[in-house]
Amino acid sequence: MHSTTSSQASHAISLALFCKVVDNYGDIGICWRLARQLQKEHGVIVTLWVDDLKSFRRICPEVATDSETQEIQGVIVRHWRDQEGIFRAADMPNIVIEFFACDIPPGYIKAMSECTPRPVWLNLEGLTAETWVEGCHTLPSPHPQLPLTKYFFFPGFNQRTGGLQVESDLAARREAFLADPRAAADFLAQFGVTEAGMDALKVSLFCYPQAPITALFSAWQASGHAVICLAPEGVGGDAVTDFLGQPSIAGAHATRGSLTVRVIPFVPQPDYDKLLWACDVNFVRGEDSFVRAQWAAKPFIWHIYPQDENLHHVKLKAFLHTCPAATESLTALALAWNGAAGDAIDVAALWRDMQADLPNIARLSMDWEQVLLANGDLATNLLKFAETVPPRV
Repeated sequence: MHSTTSSQASHAISLALFCKVVDNYGDIGICWRLARQLQKEHGVIVTLWVDDLKSFRRICPEVATDSETQEIQGVIVRHWRDQEGIFRAADMPNIVIEFFACDIPPGYIKAMSECTPRPVWLNLEGLTAETWVEGCHTLPSPHPQLPLTKYFFFPGFNQRTGGLQVESDLAARREAFLADPRAAADFLAQFGVTEAGMDALKVSLFCYPQAPITALFSAWQASGHAVICLAPEGVGGDAVTDFLGQPSIAGAHATRGSLTVRVIPFVPQPDYDKLLWACDVNFVRGEDSFVRAQWAAKPFIWHIYPQDENLHHVKLKAFLHTCPAATESLTALALAWNGAAGDAIDVAALWRDMQADLPNIARLSMDWEQVLLANGDLATNLLKFAETVPPRV
């Protein structure tokens, strides 16, 4: 690219990020974090195009769902209604990112081709630990008709990829939270967790409905050790509703045996990070919460987004093979949680094995965090790559 990152630039870089919400909160979660970091840490002028403002509002209450254009925390947010629209070359940014091949409007692409110089065009791909991405990261893809080239940019777990999204002060904020003896108790109190409840094993539950939730609840009920499970409203489907004996709305709770389930509201992203920090074990889903669980450096089980022909199982196994914190006990439960372990599954036994292994998993999770930090962060790596793209005039 013909300009430098904001720390060296004489003028601000402009960037458009297009997000089509598919997984309710994962897609917009990733894009919203990236947009804020680019603006806050690099001084980039960011326009975030989003097609589903209602889902966006669940993780960012400041969003006005009836607004075509609004500014939130320094980011310009535009409602992406359809593939129509007339766009001018003069309005094009320096960098255009489409998240996960979301197919930006043809008129926008045409306007990009009419710029001098033309924008750097990136397809920010989904996260996977599969080794093939290392050969595809930053590969060019020329447009078949227009004088434009799109580059594939893959997040990942090593230095042959773009790394993971992480703010520069995240680790410091987490450590300050954990160092404050009152922080976790005060934070969880808003969800009904009492002082006595702080001695329980605290678990956050964010998963898709097909997970074997009922079997896990049964294991926790009979565990003999108090477990508090915090689940966002609507998550867990019939399994959570059946346990509660009432609709799964924020504030609902029930205790059976050793298990207490509390339904919590969806919270803004900074508070979701605190939830992960405050819990002992985190069940996460999709991509955004999966990444944040790794930065929490706590034991976690990932529920991967289902794909046809069980292709998601390949991605799951690639990550479990890559991450040293995926011990034998964690791997066994993760495979069962994702329906990748065969038919004869004893969830209670798998949970007991993992629970006994939690101190070891926690230690390995801290080591894994250092490995990830050595790869740099996605936002910085993305801007550095954009600098290397030759000007197209």
